[in-house]
Amino acid sequence: MKRQSTFVLAQLASDGDPTVNFEKAKRAVAEANEKYKPDLMVFPECFMSYFSDHPPRAVSLATAQHLDGAFVTGMRELARQYGHWIIFGMNEAVEDPEDDRNYNTIVVVDDSGEIVSCYRKTHLYDAFGYKESDNMKPGDKFFEPIDTPFGRIGLFVCYEVRFPEVARYQRSRGADIIIMPTAWVRGDLKSQHFNTLIAARAIENTVYMVACDNCGPMFIGESVVMDPMGVTIAAAGEEEGLMCAHIDLDRVERVRAKLPAYKDRRPELYTI
Repeated sequence: MKRQSTFVLAQLASDGDPTVNFEKAKRAVAEANEKYKPDLMVFPECFMSYFSDHPPRAVSLATAQHLDGAFVTGMRELARQYGHWIIFGMNEAVEDPEDDRNYNTIVVVDDSGEIVSCYRKTHLYDAFGYKESDNMKPGDKFFEPIDTPFGRIGLFVCYEVRFPEVARYQRSRGADIIIMPTAWVRGDLKSQHFNTLIAARAIENTVYMVACDNCGPMFIGESVVMDPMGVTIAAAGEEEGLMCAHIDLDRVERVRAKLPAYKDRRPELYTI
């Protein structure tokens, strides 16, 4: 296992057309490979297609694809071609004749282009006047952390950072790094909430938090990577771009040695 690795976050604005977004991904992966030689790249939540102009529901839902569709197949080929892992969000078609919603899905692809894992967002963004569950069907289980060449990775999506139990589940299954693809909507105090919650999840679980956000008119951008002490090691502004961060597993071990909060828990006293 590599003790140090390079992650690149692709903070990009999504279009409603998956073909347009795939072309953006191709350019981003090529640029990242030239500049940083990453071990892993992260793209935002729902990167495959996201409409910022609120078209009719049927138009938005119609962009959904299956895991063997053109978008995922293309992203798998990019991972294989460049030899690094890629994590990205998509609108996955639901195989249910009685439910026309999509899944908000995150796909994890390894450096040989194989799908290692998928996660369907479980806690949908029915908050701040928005109701994601109108168009998205919730998943029924958490992401199960996976072993990678650069550490054990957990994952959750956007709004789920507001639920400490989700991150705690990842830590309880051995995660050293938690990936958080997101499309964090602009609004009063939203930037403060974003950074505060990510720091809290990093500190209380002594993990790296890797949050890759969408950007553009609706979203704040501000992708960030925080280390297990809640120290920001990389941060983006509001515009499109690539952000590089170096992940050090020895840092995880050192922090956990001096801050054994997870080990010192007393679950027998807790009611949830």
